[in-house]
Amino acid sequence: MSVQGAGAPLAGCIPLSLRAGTLFVSGLLGSATVLGFAPFYLWPVPLLTLAALAWLIERAGGAWRAAGLGYAFGFGFFITGVSWVFVSMHQYGGMSMPLAAFATSFFCAYLALFPAAAAWLTARAARAHVGQGWRLALVFPAAWTLAEWVRGWMFTGFPWLAIGYSQSPGGPLSGYAPIVGAHGVGLLAALSAGLLAWWHPWHRAGAGGIKRALTHPALVSLVVVWAAALGLKPVAWTVAVGEPVSVSLAQGNIKQDMKWRAEALRETLDTYLELTRSSSARLILLPETAVPLFDVNVPAGYLDLLAAHAQTNGGDILLGIPELVDGTPARYYNSVISLGTNPRQSYRKHHLVPFGDYFPQWTFITWVMNAMDIPMSSFSRGDADQKPIEAAGQRIAVNICYEDVFGEEIIRQLPAATILANFTNDAWWGDSAASEQHLQMAQMRSQETGRYMLRATNTGVTAIIDERGRVLESAPEFVTTVVNGQAQGFSGSTPYARWGNWPALALLAVMLVTAWVRRAR
Repeated sequence: MSVQGAGAPLAGCIPLSLRAGTLFVSGLLGSATVLGFAPFYLWPVPLLTLAALAWLIERAGGAWRAAGLGYAFGFGFFITGVSWVFVSMHQYGGMSMPLAAFATSFFCAYLALFPAAAAWLTARAARAHVGQGWRLALVFPAAWTLAEWVRGWMFTGFPWLAIGYSQSPGGPLSGYAPIVGAHGVGLLAALSAGLLAWWHPWHRAGAGGIKRALTHPALVSLVVVWAAALGLKPVAWTVAVGEPVSVSLAQGNIKQDMKWRAEALRETLDTYLELTRSSSARLILLPETAVPLFDVNVPAGYLDLLAAHAQTNGGDILLGIPELVDGTPARYYNSVISLGTNPRQSYRKHHLVPFGDYFPQWTFITWVMNAMDIPMSSFSRGDADQKPIEAAGQRIAVNICYEDVFGEEIIRQLPAATILANFTNDAWWGDSAASEQHLQMAQMRSQETGRYMLRATNTGVTAIIDERGRVLESAPEFVTTVVNGQAQGFSGSTPYARWGNWPALALLAVMLVTAWVRRAR
C-alpha cells in the first residue's frame, strides 16, 4: 500500500460507505450555508462551510471525486435555499405536486453543476503542479466566483444566493461592495475560506508551532483582506443631494391565487385607492402589477383619481401596471408608470423571468410550459437602456421584481438616478425565505451604488433601505399596510457604478493566471 502525496486519501482502501458519508457531509455543509443568508444573516457561516469544502476538495484524491463533493455541496445548498420554486409551480402555477417536486429537484440539480465545476477546476490544478497554498488561496476562490458569474447569465441567469450576498449588509467584507460589487465580495469571501483551509494551524505542534501558525502567509493575507474591509466600511462614496423626500410604499397583500380573477378586481382597485388616499407623501409607490389590467382597460377615471391625489400632495405616484401597445402584433409590457405633477412616464421591464414573464422556447423543458398556467406570461422586453423617471423632485431608477438581482443592469441608470426603486410581487413564493432573500439582494444594490432603495411589494418585504444597505422602515409580510418614511437622494458614482463587474472579473483572471504560472517548488 502506498500513499500518493502527503495527506492524500487512500482511494483504493476507503470503503464505499465512507465515500458516501463524505458526500453526505458535503451536502450538509451546503445546506448549512443557507444560514448565511436572510432571514438568518449569519454571515460567518458561508466562510466556514466553504473552508470545509475546500479542505475536502484537497483530500478528494482526484478531480472527478472533487467534482462529486462540489455537486453534493451545491445540491444541498440549492435544495435548501431555493426550493421555494416548488410553491410557485405547484400552488400558483397549477402544476401537479409530483411534477412540481421533480421540476424543483431538476432545477436544483442543474444549479449544483456550478459548484461541481468549481471543485473540479480546483482539484485539476493539482495535476498542473500548482501547490496546495496557491490552489486554496487563488484557484478555489477564483473558480468558485467564475462559476457563480456564469450562473448569473447562462440561460438568462440565476444569480440568486451568490455567496457575496451573504455578507450584506452587516458582514465586514461588504465594505468592498461599492468597489467590486456582489461578485467581488463573493470572490473575497471564497478567498477567506480558501485561506482558512490552507492555514489549519492545528497541524502545527511542538516548539515554535504557535509562532509559525501566527506568521503563516494564509493568516497574514486573511488579516490584510479583512483589515482593508473594515477600513472601507465607513467610506462614503456618494453625497446627499437636496432635501429628503417623504415616501409611502403601499403593500396591498392581494392573494396570488386571487390577483388575476375578475371577481377580485374591484376589491384590488379599492384597496390601492384607499392606501393611496391614506398617504400625504410626495412620492407614493404601488407594487408590480398593482393594477391587474392593461392600462387601456382600467375603469374610466381610476387613474385620474390616483393622479389627482398625487397632485394634491405636490408629488407623484409610481404604479405597477401592464401596458398594451397596439401594433402587428400587439405587444404588452410589465411596466411602471408615473402619475401626478410630472408628465406621465413609464419604465418597461427589460430582464424578463423565464416561466413568469415569458415562456422560453427551450425544447427540453417544453413540458414545464405545458404543465403551468401563469397569467400575463408573454410580456415583451423593454429597452435595455431607459432613463430614470422624474418624480417628486427625484430621478428614480426603476427596476421590476427580479431585475434587482442583476447589479450590472441596475447601474445602467447611474449616475443620473438619485434613488433606486424596486416594484415586485413576491407572493409567488408563499410563506418562504424567498422574500427575505430578495430583500437582502436589494440591500446589496444599495451598498454597491450608494443609493437608497425603495421596495414596494404586494405581500412583502416592503421596505426603505438606506445607502449603506440598512433597512430603515419595513412592513411585516402578508398584511395590508403602508410603509411611510423619508428617502434621501444621492449623487456621484461608486467605483462599481462606473465599472460594474469588470474589476472583479479582472482580479479573478489574474488569480487563475498567477496560480498556473507559479509552480510548486
